Amino acid sequence: MTARAAFALALLAVPAGAQEAIEAPGRLSDEDFYRAVACAAPPGGDCQKPFVRWDATRPIRVALRQIDDAYLGRPKLRADAALERAMQALNAADAGFRLARVDADAPAEIEIFFLGIARGQPIAGTGIEGVDGGRLGGASTRVLFDHDTGFITRAAVVFSTTLETRAYESVMLEELTQAMGLLTDIGGPAYRGVSVLDQGTNSATDLAPQDIMALRRHYGGA
Repeated sequence: MTARAAFALALLAVPAGAQEAIEAPGRLSDEDFYRAVACAAPPGGDCQKPFVRWDATRPIRVALRQIDDAYLGRPKLRADAALERAMQALNAADAGFRLARVDADAPAEIEIFFLGIARGQPIAGTGIEGVDGGRLGGASTRVLFDHDTGFITRAAVVFSTTLETRAYESVMLEELTQAMGLLTDIGGPAYRGVSVLDQGTNSATDLAPQDIMALRRHYGGA
């Protein structure tokens, strides 16, 4: 299936991003942590977003679509290495899905862009409706999902020139984790520098035990 055809199937889909965060008063139970990151439910509260996930019966293809000239040299090398490591970490979580990297111009469900655009500027150049025109954070993830099935049909991860190169590894892992459907950050001292979904820092470079638990629960993995 081509990328254009994949998008055609998603014309009725709903775009979603990962702007919000749930504040944790302390370390949450596994149930509360999962619901916080998967459906934006405050501890003991109701979901504020739908549960969305990929159909994981086949590999989910990931392409590094574009790296603008602003990233030439060391940033380009670090970007590529960060993507490889993030995919290895997510696959090693044994959560019931598999990410497969493909060439830059090959059909892919998850598309990564390093654009020559600063934080706060409108995204332009991905060619993806629901992504272009949105405001760019240090890095931003957007997904398209089918409202009827809850399945994600396409995702884009966009990096800005504002993000420091040393943060690529942590942020790539965070954004790909969010692209798997865990679209809400977690806040609070108990998760600072621990969870890759921590709102306050870009320091965690490995999936924490509760990150892995949430992925497994989301996809019915081991």
